[in-house]
Amino acid sequence: MTTRSCPCGLPETYENCCGRFLLQPRTRSAGGTPLGTAAAPTAEALMRSRYSAFVRRDAGYLLRTWHPRTRPERLDLDPRMRWTGLEILGTTEGSAFHSTGTVTFRASYRGGSLHERSRFERVDGAWVYVDGDFLD
Repeated sequence: MTTRSCPCGLPETYENCCGRFLLQPRTRSAGGTPLGTAAAPTAEALMRSRYSAFVRRDAGYLLRTWHPRTRPERLDLDPRMRWTGLEILGTTEGSAFHSTGTVTFRASYRGGSLHERSRFERVDGAWVYVDGDFLD
């Protein structure tokens, strides 16, 4: 990952990839388009943006994209945690034509990795994280 590439691992800049979901609406791209005003179009895109939010320690975005039924009151992110990569291992449903979906992934961090199957649902048309099962 270069300093300008997106933390989620796709070959785009952060601003053109996950940044368009995470960044505050007052921020603008090089072309003048407001960033942070788009919603993730698929469960996988939301998973990737949430990983980027963990990398950037953006607890506000993580809470905003968490299902109200399962969302914690607050989220304390460890500033010492260093995420090093995301690998999407599989998806079921989760497209623009579905109301639910799952994303199975491995998120690596300095010293280990997290293997999870996450569940997502649409709430008022937007994808949100519901919960997940740890694998391995």
